[in-house]
Amino acid sequence: MIDNFSIALTHGLLLIAVWRLIHRPDLDIEDPPEPDAEPRGFFAPESKPDA
Repeated sequence: MIDNFSIALTHGLLLIAVWRLIHRPDLDIEDPPEPDAEPRGFFAPESKPDA
């Protein structure tokens, strides 16, 4: 039979982990990506294959 204490302990530890992750100062801070040296994609000029 599953003990109520073990369920409460594991859920409590998960709650502490989530609480600490949510309150990290660097959670929403991200450096912008560096621009490509040569653009690729739909609006890039046609490139010739390296034959």
